[in-house]
Amino acid sequence: MSNILVTGGAGYIGSHTLRVLETKGLRPLCFDNLSTGYREFVGGRPFFHGDLANEADLESAFASSEIAAVIHFASHALVEESYRNPHKYYHDNILHTLNLLEAMRRHSVSHIVFSSSCATYGIPERVPIDEGERLDPINPYGTTKMVIERILQDYQNAHGLRFVSLRYFNAAGASRDADIGEWHVPETHLIPRLLETALGNGPAAEIYGSDYPTPDGTCVRDYIHVMDLGLAHAAALDYLFAGKPSAIINLGTGTGSSVMEVVGQVRETTGIKVPVEMKYRRPGDPPQLVANPARAKAVLGWEAQHSSLREIVETAWNWRRGPACRAVASIRGRP
Repeated sequence: MSNILVTGGAGYIGSHTLRVLETKGLRPLCFDNLSTGYREFVGGRPFFHGDLANEADLESAFASSEIAAVIHFASHALVEESYRNPHKYYHDNILHTLNLLEAMRRHSVSHIVFSSSCATYGIPERVPIDEGERLDPINPYGTTKMVIERILQDYQNAHGLRFVSLRYFNAAGASRDADIGEWHVPETHLIPRLLETALGNGPAAEIYGSDYPTPDGTCVRDYIHVMDLGLAHAAALDYLFAGKPSAIINLGTGTGSSVMEVVGQVRETTGIKVPVEMKYRRPGDPPQLVANPARAKAVLGWEAQHSSLREIVETAWNWRRGPACRAVASIRGRP
């Protein structure tokens, strides 16, 4: 059974990926400082409470078992915060990744799957977006992801590292058993904000912009179920273990949903006429972000299986009103 070190494994996508890795016969080892992750999401799996800034923490984790590969989720990931505090993003996201890569070198671990983002593209010239689209991030968060991809390429050239960088589009949904799901404080994502409003835990959800060049005037995004993302990480590990070359791959469905389409699905699923408030556009929001997922299918043999908007919203709703979510809210507070 191969040991996989998962940094940020107590977070939203990381915790769902821990479960998928187990179903594939792998042994995930979660490494997280719990600054934004939740110990409750890890369950009884091996857990290292550590920080990528601390070399001793990394040494302890790598020395605990023979590590076959790393999946690297841990990073700051709030776009608006990255505008306000670029130092935090450039310092922590990039420097902490370098610390991780050096620990991998010391322990002769040469495989890594990196959690990248469609934010590396900025405002795309063409939609759907393929991996050959020009990289032009418009915020510090996206820039850090782009820089780390370049670092991985340089480590490959210098040290023989092999990597798969997965550029996500909009992660959404929750586990089918409603044991884990999306819980950010503050919450910036559309679907959980709408569901909190449906539960009466907040004011009308704000919609930013109704005059985009899209069918209903609101932004269009490619929503992908978090369990599909977990399956893609497992497929990326299989790809690397088969000795294949490094790759950069989009993860999306190829289908976009507008903000108002999401609002409509939330209203249908919950049976509640969730109120929304129209606001002016936010600077830097592209009208459409939709993936071309062809490379993921061709290279990894992966395509989204659980990412209909209906399934995404249903699983997110079941999580949001279930006992596991209420327990997290009672401990951590509401977004």
